[in-house]
Amino acid sequence: MIATVDQLNANIAENTKKIQDKLSGADGKRHIVLCGGTGCLSSHSAEITEKFNTVLAEKNLSEKVTVNMVGCFGFCSQGPFVKIYPEDTLYRLVKLEDVEEIVESDIVNNTIVERLLYVDPVTKEKVAKQDEINFYKKQRRVALHGCGVINPEDINEALGFGGYEGLRRALTMTQQEVVDEIMKSGLRGRGGGGFPAGRKWQFALDQKNDEKYVVCNGDEGDPGAFMDRSILEGNPLAVVEGMVIAGYAIGAQNGYFYVRAEYPTAVKRLKIAIREAEELGLLGDNILGSDFSFRCHIRLGAGAFVCGDEEDLLNSIMGKRGMPRPRPPFPAISGLWGTPTIVNNVETLACVPFIMRNGYEEFAKVGTERSKGTKVFALGGKVNNVGLVEVPMGTTLRELIFDIGGGLPGGKKFKAIQTGGPSGGCLTEEYLDEPIDFDNLVAKGSMMGSGGAIVMDEDNCMVDVAKFYMEFICDESCGKCTPCRIGTKRMLEILTRITEGKGTMEDLDELDELSQTVKTNSLCALGQTSSNPIVSTLTHFRDEYIAHIVDKKCPAHICKNLMEYHIDPDKCIGCGMCAKGCPASCITRTDYIAPGHKLASMVIDPTACVKCGACMSTCKFSAIEKR
Repeated sequence: MIATVDQLNANIAENTKKIQDKLSGADGKRHIVLCGGTGCLSSHSAEITEKFNTVLAEKNLSEKVTVNMVGCFGFCSQGPFVKIYPEDTLYRLVKLEDVEEIVESDIVNNTIVERLLYVDPVTKEKVAKQDEINFYKKQRRVALHGCGVINPEDINEALGFGGYEGLRRALTMTQQEVVDEIMKSGLRGRGGGGFPAGRKWQFALDQKNDEKYVVCNGDEGDPGAFMDRSILEGNPLAVVEGMVIAGYAIGAQNGYFYVRAEYPTAVKRLKIAIREAEELGLLGDNILGSDFSFRCHIRLGAGAFVCGDEEDLLNSIMGKRGMPRPRPPFPAISGLWGTPTIVNNVETLACVPFIMRNGYEEFAKVGTERSKGTKVFALGGKVNNVGLVEVPMGTTLRELIFDIGGGLPGGKKFKAIQTGGPSGGCLTEEYLDEPIDFDNLVAKGSMMGSGGAIVMDEDNCMVDVAKFYMEFICDESCGKCTPCRIGTKRMLEILTRITEGKGTMEDLDELDELSQTVKTNSLCALGQTSSNPIVSTLTHFRDEYIAHIVDKKCPAHICKNLMEYHIDPDKCIGCGMCAKGCPASCITRTDYIAPGHKLASMVIDPTACVKCGACMSTCKFSAIEKR
């Protein structure tokens, strides 16, 4: 049981040495760590861990080699990962059948298994160490501190990697000094709005109320986003520590983690972190011998996207339906049960221990003038290196997509990147050299959001993209306010008409008008930002809308009602495989035999075609194309 600061210092010193000895090899052992993030777990990393333990035991190596599961490595498209210390060798795309070879070759004979190393797509060279891979070179881990290094289910490893050093310092300061430290750091909310965290804390501190709360927003609902999940899975104690520091700063004694139930691994590890902290006296009464007491609670969300908005979330915690209310008063004045409450998302709270541990200057020296520190992005879509990245604010979109992301697969041309999730906008090639920060993205017609970043290439239809996000928003609207409930539905109906070839030029004017109406009059951020995908695609890709309406064509060949499959008679060898695979029996043989071919070519009846694409996937001669 840790009861005093001196005992915490001794514990931290002991475990820090253990971590350092592990990473450097000073303990005389080899250490195998595997990615325990959800992505790698779904690719059998847990079973691979068990296999390592079994093989090592069979070879009598269990005393000389440890096997541990850590948090997310971030490079999701290359998982499962296996890393070996102290050599720092990184293997990717590891399978169960690779375990014996890794043990025999690397552990027993000190020979790297070359075929499991990452291969640079440009130089074609094999890379053995994580920090030498381009995906990681420009990253800087602050919120992701410890992820991929420590065991998230062992509090001692977290304490040995900087855990609770921030709280230890905070307890030597006054509440106002802690708030000032966060204010001077320039930390802004990473959940989407970008509101200065220190100002929010100041509002709550200034309220004279015996009951206050801290809430961690872990209700991450953006399509393709998994930043908060990975932090909670990789280093949950850092988020707990951030919440405790926030509680001390504003005078709260209780905190609530609101995490969606679809994140079972994150919830499990968060529960373990809270329990272990309580057992060590780092949560509960009189923390570290001080007068400060604090307890953490967990509430599971049912998957409502709208509960990512703080008012909806607070209602859900109180057992009410997740719906917004007019503001003011803001939660920092009147939140949970009418008491002052600060709501910060997972990534924001994960940055707090870094600031308190290293000082506000260390955090503020990274980033831009108005957006300090780093930002975590879930990079996905049409990009080679899919995964979780944390980069300094001010990094350009080009660096994010082409340096870290490795560019687009298949040599396709970049078309747009959607930032900020379903409420964000699409940014085109002309913005690739723009620095990423809160204000700059908004000025360009998009937003930071929680950190989703979806890359699109020439094969994406931007009208269809706007329709996809509007479908999501319509499904997720709580329905409380008329502009959002009805306005988004009307916009979806118009987009649907356009993609079906039934749109008119008047529809574009109506979309413009509806977008402004919904943005101006909706109660919460869901409705207020719902039209961003439409506005941005209309601004940058109006020609695609016009092509759908006037020419009745989808330039990207995505919208089924405006697309036809066509067989090139000069390429078709007449094998008939397309006809055999056609579920609509709409492919027949013609009388035309192309020069050099023996059989007559095939033809598709467009009136009977269901546009399933089976013929195109069956043809081995690239004779079928979409028009």
